[in-house]
Amino acid sequence: MSSAPSRSSTDPVAAALEDAAARIVAVVAGLGASNPVVLIDGRSGAGKSSLAREIVARWPLRGRVQLVALDSLYPGWDGLDDGVLAAQDLILRPHARGLIGVWQRWDWDAAAHAEAHAVDPSLPLIVEGSGLLTPVTEKLGDVRVWLEAPNPSRKRRALDRDGDTYRPHWSRWARQEDEHIVRDDPRKRATLVFDVP
Repeated sequence: MSSAPSRSSTDPVAAALEDAAARIVAVVAGLGASNPVVLIDGRSGAGKSSLAREIVARWPLRGRVQLVALDSLYPGWDGLDDGVLAAQDLILRPHARGLIGVWQRWDWDAAAHAEAHAVDPSLPLIVEGSGLLTPVTEKLGDVRVWLEAPNPSRKRRALDRDGDTYRPHWSRWARQEDEHIVRDDPRKRATLVFDVP
């Protein structure tokens, strides 16, 4: 057995996300559904993508789980609402109706839609991204998660991750998140809320 400390014992963000994933997985296991939908919302840098990957790694049901990140759907730096609408209409509604959903990846470098991807309605689904919890999507998610994190640490993590690509767009994107929070009150729509340092 290694005496080296685990990542979560030295990293409070990792520990918070691991704890959140454990709670979400327990809720999913208790649902009794074969194809549940987990929606994860939070501002940029809150830990949505890391949490989604942790949930996939711990998925409690047999078979595979599908993961869609809204970063692949937002059509550019002004596209928060359009990306959420695409997820709603092309992924979540078809999944709820038992239909295959088809969405196109947004190529950020080419500023154009790229290849298509299918979502199988018979399989469980995790969708993560800023702006995701709305009055419409609330009805389409079995487990709805809001991540809350302080602005300075969120910004540091996001800019460490995406660097100079994101830096000039931080305020522009944050305004869209502000509008979403005022309009949609995502924290109220969540079934689980987690604080991330």
